[in-house]
Amino acid sequence: MPQMAPLYWLILMILFSIIFVLFFILNYYSSLDLPQKSESIKLTNKINWKW
Repeated sequence: MPQMAPLYWLILMILFSIIFVLFFILNYYSSLDLPQKSESIKLTNKINWKW
């Protein structure tokens, strides 16, 4: 079985590293909750505690 040259091992490691980083970047931005640009009405209930 032929052996791989060191340059090919380096290219293979760089390729897997790029895929690894892209996987985590895509997971981060897919789960990131972006604020919506539309105006949302916030309902705030002010409770006066009678202690």
